[in-house]
Amino acid sequence: MEKLTSCPLCGEINFIPFLQSNDFFLTQEEYTIVSCSSCGMKFVNPRPEPGEIGKYYESPEYVSHDTGKKNSLNFLYKRLRKISIERKYNLVKKHARGKKLLDVGCGTGEFLFFCEKKGFKVTGIEPGEKPRSFAQLEYKLNVEAEGYLDQMVPQQFDVITMWHVLEHIHPLHERIDIILDIMKHDGTLIIAVPNCDSWDARYYGKFWAAYDLPRHLYHFSQETMKTLAQKHKLIIDEIIPMKLDAFYISLLSEKYSRGKQNFFRAFVNGVRSNSFANKSNNNYSSLIYVMKRGKWLQ
Repeated sequence: MEKLTSCPLCGEINFIPFLQSNDFFLTQEEYTIVSCSSCGMKFVNPRPEPGEIGKYYESPEYVSHDTGKKNSLNFLYKRLRKISIERKYNLVKKHARGKKLLDVGCGTGEFLFFCEKKGFKVTGIEPGEKPRSFAQLEYKLNVEAEGYLDQMVPQQFDVITMWHVLEHIHPLHERIDIILDIMKHDGTLIIAVPNCDSWDARYYGKFWAAYDLPRHLYHFSQETMKTLAQKHKLIIDEIIPMKLDAFYISLLSEKYSRGKQNFFRAFVNGVRSNSFANKSNNNYSSLIYVMKRGKWLQ
């Protein structure tokens, strides 16, 4: 286990315990989330080292990488994913100044495949061998392992997307630096992350599924995402809600907190979460941040 002595966002050395929770998905191991006393960043500490984190993804139930499992939760996930992919494409199309797209953490490649059919020249990065192979074989996509990021030509991509990926990455600032190096000066960086200030996060507490310990190393709020953007000289052009996430996350959280799925309760709490966010500061269950260099802000 790796114990951090400074905040991964701002570098300060003082932080306090925020929450203790478990890996409800796989191992049931307990972890501590701490909060930085300076910037408010919440992160797992101690956390698995980069060389050992892979074992926490090794399950046929891990829905992000599961293409064949047939159950109600997986069916719902795939239905929501289909809707989400078209919305993501429309956002990319809106902000793209060109047609070169990189998706970091592309999983099994459905989003990239959709964008390719719409005329984008796409590349994917996926650390998991199983989903990467699926994207290559099923969709014939150009998807590379994580290490390929270091070999890419600078300033080549018009849009770089990270859909629920940033919270998984150990070298936070280093990865953003690499991404900005290979993004064109007038390019757009789109990052989606769960929002730990959402109503459903507060309602479910330690059972909130989007904590997803220890796979999610960081737990972002709007304020900490703004701090991240500022540190890399980026300006947030838009903050867009992912309203469907409230329902899916509530469904998983119901399972973790009560031991079984409850579609009706999850639906009600999804509605409550989105209603709360609509009335107070845009704090939806997950948020998309559209970032650009200041000169190119539209």
